[in-house]
Amino acid sequence: MQLPTNFEDLIEEVNGSKLYKRLVLQLNKDLLYANIDLGFDDEVLPTSLKLILQEEIYNLIQNKFSDYLNLLYIVDVSEAKVRNLESDDTAKLSEDITFLILQREWQKVWYKANY
Repeated sequence: MQLPTNFEDLIEEVNGSKLYKRLVLQLNKDLLYANIDLGFDDEVLPTSLKLILQEEIYNLIQNKFSDYLNLLYIVDVSEAKVRNLESDDTAKLSEDITFLILQREWQKVWYKANY
């Protein structure tokens, strides 16, 4: 499996596979496990999904760092990928982390659908 390298490619691949609803359900499940009070309707637009999740990630980094780390652990975002991100700007960091979360969720959904 070749992972998408940006948000647009990810959404294009998800929609092409007709697995967008499963991606949203997987994200909701992991948010619930992480005790993050955020849930998405399965009809949410991809851009809205990204922006709302990004805002929540920004809030977690700023105010609830342990919850942020717990979410990364539950979603199973690679620690090496997180370390490779530039972390000078929290807004940019939250955007990059949002993509890594969605990328990992997509990987889970894809494997479940194909194996």
